[in-house]
Amino acid sequence: MALVLGAAVWAPAAALAQGRGGGPPTRPPSALRAVAAETTAAKAKNPTWTAPKTAWGHPDLEGVWTSDDMRSVPTQRQAAMGTRTSLTPEEFARRAGGDEGSRDRAVNQETILRNEWGVRTFGYSSLVVEPADGRIPAMTPAGLARRADRDQGTFGAGIFNGFEDFTLYDRCITRGIVGSVLPVLYGNGFKLLQTPDAVVISYEMVHDTRVIYLDGRAHVGSNIHQYMGDSRGRWEGETLVVETTNLSDRTSIGANGNGTRHSTQMKITERFTRIDPEMVDYVIRIEDPVTYTAPFTMRLTVTSQPDYELYEYSCHEGNGAVSYALAGERNYEKQVEEAKAKGLPIPQRDRGSPYAPPVEGLEPVIIRQ
Repeated sequence: MALVLGAAVWAPAAALAQGRGGGPPTRPPSALRAVAAETTAAKAKNPTWTAPKTAWGHPDLEGVWTSDDMRSVPTQRQAAMGTRTSLTPEEFARRAGGDEGSRDRAVNQETILRNEWGVRTFGYSSLVVEPADGRIPAMTPAGLARRADRDQGTFGAGIFNGFEDFTLYDRCITRGIVGSVLPVLYGNGFKLLQTPDAVVISYEMVHDTRVIYLDGRAHVGSNIHQYMGDSRGRWEGETLVVETTNLSDRTSIGANGNGTRHSTQMKITERFTRIDPEMVDYVIRIEDPVTYTAPFTMRLTVTSQPDYELYEYSCHEGNGAVSYALAGERNYEKQVEEAKAKGLPIPQRDRGSPYAPPVEGLEPVIIRQ
């Protein structure tokens, strides 16, 4: 596959890294994938099941976890499903077949992408579980006013005049808390470590690490704002509850941390509950009255995967996104000035991701097989 534009040949891979991408033909699912994974959890089969304990008595959450098994679950529920939180058997069979086909393509056909589809299929109708319709609430006027071309960075259509026109993901700075766990093409893993008075979470992609104290200390001062916020944790029975405040208004909560930026008033509450030797239910509640008209909650089940390894994410070392996009923009401006000087028509700006929404005045990128 190639693009008409030279520097933009990476657009399909980049756009797939942003989300889930299109799927190949379905295949008969494996025995593991043929059953909704949430029904196989130890806690589902035996409600009295409890997680193993650490040496100091806390539920043991340690390990390498990933949201790979969540890739086919949409963030928001289809309106036709209403308040239904699970797929019908027919809907699940289609999803499982698609997942199996996607994994087969990733393992046996692709060559340059680390395309991770996991080994299980979950029957959740959406990641959003609150409100009951499984939809993210509308944004407030203040939230809508912050919308900008920068929200999608190089996955959007530009224009790129300076580094602020790129997302923090484009710039290898951070994906934020939520963006670091929503399932994308690769790099969905994180390592969780525990001590008696702290939990450490280290994310694979863009290498953020959070230290979450459990010793009852207060949050830092309200005038301090950080990309990953200031997190404090506590145990509620079998569940680790983490409350994060002091967030910056430069991050977002979409896949890879892209999307309209939230406010400094956002509060994120996470709940981690081990429900199986290989599964942890992970619930994220978002509260930002400045940006959204109501709170909302997402639920993922992160899992362990066979032979999964976390790799070094040397993002800055190979990152040409910012310099290439800025150079392309300046080159186009030069072409425009040359055309004007010669009395020629203004050249079309053929650029942007083929997965980005159309923008008035811009020609779509043409993909040739």
